[in-house]
Amino acid sequence: MASGAGPPLDENVFVRQITLKVCSSLDLQEALPRAYEYLRRFMPLQAMVMVGHDPARGVVHVLASVVRADAAGHLEVRGADEERPLFAAGAPLVEWLSRRGTGVEAWQSVQVRNRAGDGELDRAAARYLSPRGLGRFSLLAVRLDAQPDLQGILWLVAAGHDAYRPEHARLAAALAEPFAIALGNARRHQEALRLSGQLAEDSRAMDREPEGLGGHRVIGAESGLRQVMALVRQVAPMDAPVLLQGETGTGKEVIAHAIHQASPRRARPLVRVQCGAVPEGLLDSELFGHERGAFTGAVQTRRGRFERADRGTIFFDEIGELTLEAQVKLLRVLQDHTFERLGGTETLRVDVRVIAATNRDLAELVRRGRFRDDLWFRLNVFPITLPPLRQRRQDIPALVEYFVDRKTREMGLAVRPRLAPGAMEQLAAYDWPGNVRELENVIERALILCRGRDLEFAHLDKERAAGGTASAPLVGGRMASLDQVVAEHIRAVLAQTSGRIEGPQGAAAILGVHPSTLRARMRKLGIPFGRRAQEEYRQAAEGDS
Repeated sequence: MASGAGPPLDENVFVRQITLKVCSSLDLQEALPRAYEYLRRFMPLQAMVMVGHDPARGVVHVLASVVRADAAGHLEVRGADEERPLFAAGAPLVEWLSRRGTGVEAWQSVQVRNRAGDGELDRAAARYLSPRGLGRFSLLAVRLDAQPDLQGILWLVAAGHDAYRPEHARLAAALAEPFAIALGNARRHQEALRLSGQLAEDSRAMDREPEGLGGHRVIGAESGLRQVMALVRQVAPMDAPVLLQGETGTGKEVIAHAIHQASPRRARPLVRVQCGAVPEGLLDSELFGHERGAFTGAVQTRRGRFERADRGTIFFDEIGELTLEAQVKLLRVLQDHTFERLGGTETLRVDVRVIAATNRDLAELVRRGRFRDDLWFRLNVFPITLPPLRQRRQDIPALVEYFVDRKTREMGLAVRPRLAPGAMEQLAAYDWPGNVRELENVIERALILCRGRDLEFAHLDKERAAGGTASAPLVGGRMASLDQVVAEHIRAVLAQTSGRIEGPQGAAAILGVHPSTLRARMRKLGIPFGRRAQEEYRQAAEGDS
């Protein structure tokens, strides 16, 4: 049936049917085409556009649109485009949107830059619709009043001059309530999805194993860390800030997790902030979050670390790395428990327990003016110092067994290797300047190199005899890290195999690991593989020969 020549109209049936169509889905991009196909039976209709007014940003943007793109009747359906507003809402439009009751404005001829007056809606409609094949058109604008803080506009568009008559405007007025209901339902659905995402984010934070040593287990809790764990049990039920001090690799994150798990806040997240890894320009957004539109690319409101940690614990790892400017921002939150999101005006309040960790002498940094004394006093309420591994050698056998078991599973080894005779004595005699983290890395390296044999650590004897430095490989004149040593060894094997990883003569077989495990390790270390890399290794081998 042609548009505008529709059947005799029963208004009650019409409102019921249009309500069913536009409320058939919580996604306006799905519901709008159904309402469009029904409505065009009763009035000329080339396009239907729902736009929303965002009072916080003072802009109007498209929520969903349907445009009949060609004579064959194909529809162009678009969803929300909140990142690119149509225009800034001026005072006349805001005043019109704020009125109560049904409102319909009619423009019988609209063209880009060719209409007297200062109407915002018609010019915006022209800018949006002219690239879609509508140069001159008639427009009905229906005010949608879903709720006081949720307002929108429905555009009904027909091609040509004087397409709409008074009965069409009356019909459009009947659309106000059904489309306002659909707008409210869609917004509530979006809010439910947002809250669901927050709950999922909190769940991931609570379930996440700390990236550190030992996960939930505190190995040595009844021996080398006995005094530390006694302090943990004392302070965990309180909300007092805790400052964890100790050398790099002593397991400060594991102790932070133990405090959180033993506290009344254990049902809420433990949120970690790696202070040295957050760029200064992103610190505000990371800690406090941002509002939609706060900066380019901020297409939606995002919670910061403090909001995620509300009623839980926030852990500042290596807090000595914070700049003085960042320390000022952190101090305010610790004092007042309030902050504003970046680009926002609302003051938010949080209830968080603070745990900080450092391997630096904060008191010395305070004396040198590199750490604020007021922040130092606020953090240093209950200090706990973790002993280095050389002072808790009795824990080394348990740590070795734990890391061998875990790394064997992670590397996909079919058989758990045994320690060679005397290996445990070698490990216990070494001083471990990198502490538990170094022990973990040494175990992983031995598993890569063992090739099915027992695990050996002869190089530790040489390093210990030479004070830990004489036999250590050097890179750029400095002692190489374990990752650098492992990477060099893998590259040397790849050079021998011309880059081949799989097969009896491949690098994986020589190293005694599964090919997929070797590729994962190479990817982590930044070592290329694949056909191009094989050619490079082959050419390097030919050049050496």
